[in-house]
Parts: sequence; C-alpha cells; structure tokens
Amino acid sequence: MPKVKIDGLEFDAPEKWSVLEVARFLGLEIPTLCYNEGLSAWGGCRLCLVEIGTGDRTKLVTSCTYPAEEGLVVKTSSKRVVNARKMVLELLIAQCPTSRTLQDLAAKMGLKQVRFKPKWEKCIYCGLCVRMCEEQMMAKAIGFTNRGNKLKINTPFNKTSDECRRCGACMYICPVCTVRCEGANPKDVLCGRCENSLQPTCIDINDSYNCWMGLKGECGTCAKEKLTVK
Repeated sequence: MPKVKIDGLEFDAPEKWSVLEVARFLGLEIPTLCYNEGLSAWGGCRLCLVEIGTGDRTKLVTSCTYPAEEGLVVKTSSKRVVNARKMVLELLIAQCPTSRTLQDLAAKMGLKQVRFKPKWEKCIYCGLCVRMCEEQMMAKAIGFTNRGNKLKINTPFNKTSDECRRCGACMYICPVCTVRCEGANPKDVLCGRCENSLQPTCIDINDSYNCWMGLKGECGTCAKEKLTVK
C-alpha cells in the first residue's frame, strides 16, 4: 500500500484510492461539487483542489482524480488551496447565482464577493446529470454538445430521446435545480443569508485551515495566543 502524508498525517492508502478518498477516510473535509461516490470521478468543477509536493515544487491538483501515490505529500487547506477554491466558486456562482448548493458553499467557505459579471444561466456543466444517466440509469439519453462558451447539455440532435425513461435522476442529482431561498430572481449575486458567524483566524498565522485543535474558525486559540504575546 502506498504511504502518503496528508496534512501531516501519515497513512498507508489502499491501492487505487484517490487523494479525496484518503482525506475523507481520515476525516479531513474537502469541498466537492461534481463528485459523487456512485459515479466516476471527473474533476470538472475544480472545487476539490489540493496542494501536493514540498518546498517550492508544489502544484494544485483535483483530489477526486489524483491517485494516492507512494511518498505523496498533500495539503488540503493551505492558503493557496483556499484562495484557489474561492476563485473557482466565484466563477461558478457568476455562472449560476440561483443555485442553493453554490450559495451554501459560499457561506461555508467564507466567500465575501463575486468579482465576475453574472450570466444567470441554469447550468454549471458539472456533468453529474450526464454521468448519472449513463452510469446509473444505463440510458445515455443526454450528453455534452458543442465546445467553449457554446457548451450545452442536451439530447442527441436536440430532439426527444427514446432512451429517456423520465426517471428524474438527472434533476435529482443536479446542484442547480434547487432555486435559492429568495426565489427565482434574487437581487444580489451572493446571498450570504446562511453565513457562519465564526470568523477565520488561523490561516494567516499557520497557513492552514486545519490544526490539532480542529478546523480553522472553530477555536482561534493560536491567533489569540499570538495577539497576547504582542
């Protein structure tokens, strides 16, 4: 079994496990959107980014698709990782501000602003519905069409598919089908109604959300001690 080190924890990972599976087994939280345990990993949303490597030779990878390799060193909550995830979430919310799932993630991750012009579309192209239809419903009734800014999810030739069973599984798994609490036409791009009152404290001192006392924002002990010394 490959030995990996994730957030300082050494672990003998089972063969073919991904970094995300290792993190979840160890109780380390990594946000995901396009990932579902019952479907193949895709890495399309980029929210599950983690930092691998040591020193100046590190890079960001999607934890749901990156394998737990021998000697791998992983940081799941460094400042670089957190900032990258927030940037990705800004882009996703600008694409579809009415998604309750995205708004809840923004509140949980402490996102304060969206600097991109909202498009108010009804899809973020996470591919969950496509994989659900193909892998679980065995139908392949929908798929991706076109490329770039013309990318869409549709039936073949934009016609009613004979393979569609009207099961609703694609809507059940869709992260944007649920409209925000404010309704279909909210006033602001970023809701923030469910924002956690606990404020970040540790990341500017320890460069990580995680510490031995728990997740950043749950205690603030290290930051208080730092301030007391001053």
